Amino acid sequence: MSEVTLRREVREFLAHLAMERQLSKNTVKAYQRDLGQLDLFLTEYLGRPNWTWSDSDVDRLALRGFLGWLDRMGLSKRTIARKLSAARSFFNFLHIEGSIDIDPTSAVRPPKAEKRLPGHLSAGDIRLVFEEAERNAERNTLGATRELLILELLYGSGLRLEELHSLDLKSIDSSSRFVRVIGKGRKERIVPVTKSALRALDGYELRRREVRNHVEDALLVNARGGRLSRRSIQAAVSKCFEVAAGSRGLSSHALRHSFATHLLDAGADLLAVKELLGHVSLSTTQIYTHTTKERLQKVYRAAHPRSK
Repeated sequence: MSEVTLRREVREFLAHLAMERQLSKNTVKAYQRDLGQLDLFLTEYLGRPNWTWSDSDVDRLALRGFLGWLDRMGLSKRTIARKLSAARSFFNFLHIEGSIDIDPTSAVRPPKAEKRLPGHLSAGDIRLVFEEAERNAERNTLGATRELLILELLYGSGLRLEELHSLDLKSIDSSSRFVRVIGKGRKERIVPVTKSALRALDGYELRRREVRNHVEDALLVNARGGRLSRRSIQAAVSKCFEVAAGSRGLSSHALRHSFATHLLDAGADLLAVKELLGHVSLSTTQIYTHTTKERLQKVYRAAHPRSK
């Protein structure tokens, strides 16, 4: 749904997300798509275009119909739950603003989503990926030294793709070995940087200085001097993943998942990992404990004589 066709209340909500909550452009666009689908469904469901967001038009039954409509489209339970969450945020905004008296989403339960463990690399796959990246970096080209730095920051510091993309050169303090990260909701956190990442940074900086007309602040730049795109970062990671069978087909986010999983496997405190990842809720971090428990079960079943 284009912005021209958005209803006034939705436009105001999206402006609130962008300006007051300072959510990223991609997140705001996701809200726009989800609410656009809700608008489309309600127009069909109510049979007229001039409906309002009040409870006289949009009630619990209408929203349950929306969830059923999404299910018939073949969307996953996780995706449906996310779209309901977008609707909840929107109706909560309308209620706080006094545009509606009753929030109809309060009586609607999301579908029970299946638990999905995050994709991650084994320690062996990580070793293969970094060995290949380090060999390539010895060629001392801009692209090869940059690829190694990308891997070091995604895995060594657990950064999100968007966080790495927006990093500036001054964000990394080599003396204290910390990187200043602006995460979701424009929240700042300070994350440790590995020694190997700083070595990769030193090698990359030499090649970065040779790029003409580069964006002064950007950490990762392309050959023309512009800030390296998210797509290019993802492509670089995917290319590095090709050397390890267990990592092929995974996205750059798998390095962040691996960062968390390997820390917990080594006995790191769950609360500490939560802070490193920049999670708001501990329950978000706890999904990684399922991964470690699953591995323990496999070891137990394979090794204990009575486990079978």
